[in-house]
This record gives sequence, structure tokens and C-alpha cells, in this order.
Amino acid sequence: MADPNPTADGVAGTEADPNAPEFSLQSVYLKDCSFEAPKGPRVEGQWNPNINLELDTATEILSPDLREIVLRISVTAKNGDATAFLVEVQQGGIFAVRNLGEEDYRRAVASIGPNVLFPYARAQIANLVTQGGFPQLLLPPVNFELLYARSRAEAAEAQTQAAQQPLNS
Repeated sequence: MADPNPTADGVAGTEADPNAPEFSLQSVYLKDCSFEAPKGPRVEGQWNPNINLELDTATEILSPDLREIVLRISVTAKNGDATAFLVEVQQGGIFAVRNLGEEDYRRAVASIGPNVLFPYARAQIANLVTQGGFPQLLLPPVNFELLYARSRAEAAEAQTQAAQQPLNS
């Protein structure tokens, strides 16, 4: 039986709703990277590094419907007291953003965007470390949703504590 309302391409019901929420990746790119190894791959003693990982995100409005999200990752490896290497990567992405409520927008740029960008940054870091002459370093997966929920809870707690502070006259 034929559909009574076919579209121009013959497929019914595939027209996109112009008011539907959208958060979609348009472009992904390496924005900046740095690798430093003060002594090169020469390591004194047994290779048993202490790895310090720092994550940060930044968002910039490019147009009413486009946002740039940059995931910044810094990894420092110390063997004993000596820094073996420091690698920093800024992985960027352009995302189309339409019809999102405030809470959905916050979650998208703080959790979903970084989650999309992380595998690219992780691969860049692994490549830089290996090219620097060190054993391969694969960063463990990061739960950006949990980090976002934790930051929201901490912000709510700080706001509650600030509201409970007595006013000094």
C-alpha cells in the first residue's frame, strides 16, 4: 500500500523538524599541541612514571548556530623527581547547536562535546609520546558526564552555602 503523503524523494516522514534540538559535529581539528622531553627518552633508573592528567574545556560562540569547543589535555610524566615528558593537546571541534534549552546546552558543551573530542586528543597524545621515544601511553577513558554532574553538584552546594551566609551589616 502506498503512503498517502510521500515526500519529493518518495520517502514518507523524513523531513527534518526545523524546531528539533540539534547538537552535531561539523568539524574536528588539532588546534595546538606541544611535547617537551627535557632529557629526551633517556631515563635514569627503572621506568615507573607518575602520570598527572589535567583536563579543561573552553567554548566560543562562532555564530548563532555554531560553537567551537576545545578540549585541553595536559599530561606530565615524572620518573622519580625528574620530568620525563610533558605533552599538551588542544583538540577543537565545531558543533552546530540549535533549539537547545539552557540545561541541555550546558550538558552538550560540557559533556557531549568533550566526549566526542577525547578519542582524537587521546590518539594525538599517544602518537606524540611514542614519537618522543617513550613507551606508548594510552589515556584511560574519561566519563565526562560524571565530571559534568559533579561540577553541577559542587556549584549547587556552593550556591546553597553562599545563601546561608549571614549578611554583615
